[in-house]
Amino acid sequence: MKESTIQWEHSHDFGVDSAQNKSKVKIVFWLTTIIMVLEIAAGTWSGSMALLADGWHMGTHSAAFLIAIFAYSYAKKNANNKSFSFGTGKVNYLGGFASAIALAIVALLMILESVQRIIEPNNIYFNEAIIVAVVGLIVNIVSAFILKDDHHHDHDHNMKAAYLHVLADALTSVLAIVALLIGKYMGIIWIDPVMGIVGAIVILHWSYGLIKESSSVLLDHSVDVSTFEKISQTLDKRNTFINDIHVWKIASTHQAAILSVSSSSPLSTEEYKKILSESLPQISHVSVEINKI
Repeated sequence: MKESTIQWEHSHDFGVDSAQNKSKVKIVFWLTTIIMVLEIAAGTWSGSMALLADGWHMGTHSAAFLIAIFAYSYAKKNANNKSFSFGTGKVNYLGGFASAIALAIVALLMILESVQRIIEPNNIYFNEAIIVAVVGLIVNIVSAFILKDDHHHDHDHNMKAAYLHVLADALTSVLAIVALLIGKYMGIIWIDPVMGIVGAIVILHWSYGLIKESSSVLLDHSVDVSTFEKISQTLDKRNTFINDIHVWKIASTHQAAILSVSSSSPLSTEEYKKILSESLPQISHVSVEINKI
């Protein structure tokens, strides 16, 4: 391939440094997959629909972790690929969005399964099911501690999605244990599917929040109109009028902007960039079109 003659002013790699996060997700993936196999086998043997359903839910989450691992690998592999206009910063948002969709599907399936179990209750070997459910909860708690990192979750939606999957698994495990204990000692079998519905509603709420957050970035959602007004007022004082302006997020802590202005005594490009950065501290890439009138 012919070497490019373009002199790039700066790097276009605005992705998250995710080597550590990828390692964490890999560990949780294997823990989740092992417990998934255990719960499906135990659920089938004991006749516990709650345990069997939880096992399949964990299987769906294992698939989501694979999506996260792929997103990290893809972003790193293409970090300096000039085919991506602003780098691979949005890959983590795409992974987070895909995982959130999977999370929502899991919640809907939980509701369907729970309703079916209300209509057609099943006999359960409570002792065996409770033991396996407790083991699953312990693994989920360990996984949550492995993934928990408040600083990185603010910037890495892929990691945030993985963390929410673990919390969802922990929630379903807790609800399953409570339902199994009530069923064993109080004979209230219907509490098991009711707990499943409650857990599904909470998971849907988490999923909706993550979908809303990640989709806004994937769809190039702009900044608030008030920010544009502030920039416009600042430029008006410098005898400059905005013809067109676009601002969008290209990675977790990076924004890009295109600005078209008109002025009888225009400022330098660097001065316009400085004015933008005062209102948009995350600006990393700016293109300015200046029209003299």
